[in-house]
Amino acid sequence: MKRVAIFSVFSLAFVFAAMAQNKKEQDKKTIKDMCGCYEVSFDFAETFEYSKDTAYVPSKVKHDKGLEWVQLVDDTADKIVMQHLLIVGKPDSPHVIKHWRQDWLYENTDLYTYDVNNKWKYVQLPREEVKGQWSQKVFQVDDSPRYEGSATWVHVDGKSSWENTTDAPLPRREYTKRSDYNVTVRTNKHAITNEGWIHDQDNNKVIRKEGQEDIVLAQEKGLNTYKKVDDTRCLAAQNWWKENHQDWALVRAKWDAVFARKSNLHLNAKVDDKPLYAHLFAKEFVKSEDNIDKIIETFIAK
Repeated sequence: MKRVAIFSVFSLAFVFAAMAQNKKEQDKKTIKDMCGCYEVSFDFAETFEYSKDTAYVPSKVKHDKGLEWVQLVDDTADKIVMQHLLIVGKPDSPHVIKHWRQDWLYENTDLYTYDVNNKWKYVQLPREEVKGQWSQKVFQVDDSPRYEGSATWVHVDGKSSWENTTDAPLPRREYTKRSDYNVTVRTNKHAITNEGWIHDQDNNKVIRKEGQEDIVLAQEKGLNTYKKVDDTRCLAAQNWWKENHQDWALVRAKWDAVFARKSNLHLNAKVDDKPLYAHLFAKEFVKSEDNIDKIIETFIAK
């Protein structure tokens, strides 16, 4: 009887391990399904406001559209890296803009969570807390950190989705226009659809001050809809990446070295009156390993 019991335990362990591996592979396929060429609509609207200021003016409703290529950059056992490239201008003379980047890490315990005023806290999660989960790390156009969080991909009734709530700096559409709040608490949901995928957002616009409770100034609904189109429509972005991917590999490597320090991070908003992306995208800036190392280090507040 003991032998039978031991055999049963090992059999169950084998079955559970196989199920976990199959689930992981399903997760990976789902994440990589977000790659390709897409017509994208960006829609945002404030839904509720809580300001006590009678002169409060909500953000305008935003409706934008674009063509975007999502490039698979890295695909290893526990990590998937995808670079978004925005294509603007006329079809006969397109211009490519390096957009945001998303990294997906399996059962990742090392996170940089946003605090306030360009500060990120290094957090190490317990392994049991992230079992079976994927963390999504989102980066700015210059590959500096933006926000990240960990959650489980769910596959039910033929539908796949991932949802997490995390703190983030103000979005690009807001930080040059708004100074009445300083943190966005984002609930991000990624879901695969028949036509592509969606990035569904429910965001709190938060006033955060040291030693005080957060104040929710307003809430916002966001929906970015990615509709898959033929890859040939994004040839300009594909060619741009072929020409520039080695330069940006050096930038990512430098940031990886910074994150490997596993300590809190405070970034300067500007150096020589310019943000980091303005330095890296400048035509005169030579993207050598040494130059990249020096310029990024100048943005790290000591």
